[in-house]
Amino acid sequence: MTTMRHDYRVVYTPIEDGWIMATVPELPGAITQGRDMAEARTMIREAVELLLESYAENAVRL
Repeated sequence: MTTMRHDYRVVYTPIEDGWIMATVPELPGAITQGRDMAEARTMIREAVELLLESYAENAVRL
C-alpha cells in the first residue's frame, strides 16, 4: 500500500482561558484544542490522522 502525503491548512484561534482551537477547513470534523500552540499542533495532527483513517475505513472520498 502506498501512503500519500497531503499538507492541510490549519487555522489556530485563541479561545477562552488562553487555550488555542485548531481547525482544518478542508476537513469538516477536524477540530480540537490545546492549552498552548504546541499542544494544539499535536492534537490537530492526531485529529486529522484519526479522521482520515475513519474516511478510509468507510470509503469516504475527498
